[in-house]
Amino acid sequence: MSELSNRRILLIDDMPSIHEDFRKILMPATPQSVELDEMEAALFGTQARPERPLFELDSAYGGEEGLGKLIQALQEQRPYALAFVDMRMPDGWDGAKTIEHLWQHDPQLQVVVCTAYSDYSWDELLDRLQAHDRLLILKKPFDNIEVQQMANTLLTKWQMTERASLQMHHLEHLVDQRTAQFKQASQDLQREIDERKQLEGQLVQSEKLASLGQLAAGVAHEINNPIGFISSNLGTLDGYFNQLRPLFDAYHSIGQSLGGESAARLQQQREAAELDFLLEDIPLLIRESKEGIGRVGQIVKDLKDFSRVDTQQQWQWANLQQGIESTLNIVASELKYKADLVKDYQPLPDIECLPSQINQVIMNLVVNAAQAMGPERGTITLRTGVEGDNVWIEVADTGSGIPADTLQKIFDPFFTTKPVGQGTGLGLSLSYGIVKKHGGDIQVRSELGVGTTFRVELPIRQNRLAV
Repeated sequence: MSELSNRRILLIDDMPSIHEDFRKILMPATPQSVELDEMEAALFGTQARPERPLFELDSAYGGEEGLGKLIQALQEQRPYALAFVDMRMPDGWDGAKTIEHLWQHDPQLQVVVCTAYSDYSWDELLDRLQAHDRLLILKKPFDNIEVQQMANTLLTKWQMTERASLQMHHLEHLVDQRTAQFKQASQDLQREIDERKQLEGQLVQSEKLASLGQLAAGVAHEINNPIGFISSNLGTLDGYFNQLRPLFDAYHSIGQSLGGESAARLQQQREAAELDFLLEDIPLLIRESKEGIGRVGQIVKDLKDFSRVDTQQQWQWANLQQGIESTLNIVASELKYKADLVKDYQPLPDIECLPSQINQVIMNLVVNAAQAMGPERGTITLRTGVEGDNVWIEVADTGSGIPADTLQKIFDPFFTTKPVGQGTGLGLSLSYGIVKKHGGDIQVRSELGVGTTFRVELPIRQNRLAV
């Protein structure tokens, strides 16, 4: 049965005679003649069709029985469109209570109250049932035409209500679809905005690295010359001093052999000049100066290595461990007063990468580890290794750890737990983007009060273009 051509009616009344009357009114017997049907078919060329009743009427003799029939009809997806309910039914529920139960299960049911008495005023009944638009009253005794017209009208109303409901559901479905599309478009737009901001952050960082690289190159050019001649002069001075040492020893021997006042004066001058101390200290000063010059040269070299400008964005073969060491030298002041550094390195092959960007990832992880330390000095452990076609780096700290709800957001752009002005929220986001661009993976595990470990995995050889 189509839900829009529902002609099903439920009659609830305790009087069998009322059921018989309704059946005569709504389902009158129509005499049919087979011979007439065949003659009509022969004359007009149509098939004889038996007439169908105008209505489909079911009977119940009490409120509970009527409710059972209604529930069964709903389960069978053959709902009633209209119910005629007697108001006075001595055994069991009265009409008002029956209607309340019927509407609890089927709010769309149209109802006609059949009564010859005034147990309730019409206003009282409407207020009790709260259904001014679904309830009509039929006074006994009733007219046959009135019953038929009422049934036709209310069935048409039910069908129109169902049609409107279907259209409303359809419109709601369309609205839900459009809302979902808008929501998806909004999410896509937000994702694009986040990606654009991340790319802008990477561009700014790349420009900073480029400026740093150019500065380092200029500094190296300017410093290398004085470093060169200072180192050369210190080497020459060391040689000169070594040549003078035998002469001082000879003067000392000759002075001791002179004896008398001359020897005393010579010894006095030797002590006044602290010659013995100078002979010991000058070689130490020369050696420390050479070491200092070497450190200056190494710092310049580390700065250049760290900020290598990948201007052509082409993969380069690089020594990852050398990059780690250069980065650690750059951030040494950040670690000096906060944590001890433990290195657990395994031999690594050169990898194909953009070196300055990998150095940036390592710097972000090490600096974050240092900043995660509490008031007590902690430990930062760097581990490396090879696994299949990948190399891996782990940066582990003994800091405060990261809460589980925060751990899910740490790679989101602009997410930071640092106070305003102390963090942009781009460090880990940029690091994540760099690692993914290299075809690698970055993972984190953390435990509150114990510490955090970041693990970066990178392919040894790239099979994609650097973009």
